[in-house]
Amino acid sequence: MHIHLAQHGEAKPEEIDPERRLTENGTRAVQKVADFLRKSSGLEVDTIWHSGKPRAQQTAELLRLATSAGEGALMQHDGLAPKDAVEPIKRELEQGDSNVMIVGHLPFLGRLAALLLTGNADNEVVAFQFGCVVCLNRDDAGRWKLEWMIVPKLLRG
Repeated sequence: MHIHLAQHGEAKPEEIDPERRLTENGTRAVQKVADFLRKSSGLEVDTIWHSGKPRAQQTAELLRLATSAGEGALMQHDGLAPKDAVEPIKRELEQGDSNVMIVGHLPFLGRLAALLLTGNADNEVVAFQFGCVVCLNRDDAGRWKLEWMIVPKLLRG
């Protein structure tokens, strides 16, 4: 089972855009990651969850094109806001066996990755960046491991 954690792309400041949609640079960076992932092999993803905030939804829509997920796989999911508790999402992921992409925010994503990888949400173990995607794999014994991470600044274009 694979879980892909994606931080939304760079968003406009609230004073300029109260909805905080992606900036042009944010859109370009996420598109670069999506293009790279699609050309590399594409991602086997059954469902893509996003927080419902415009910046997360826009990022999810761009990344979906790099996955095996159809349009209907993209859905708003409760419990993914920046300061939401991560334990309920961990339980939901571990009760299922499908490959899920979660597009969201910090500190939520960092706390979820830490909880899955170390058992403690307060351990900062992944340096998330705008537009990055982190892949975690759960082995047959139920242990989570970091499989790979891609950040926009590593990619040309």
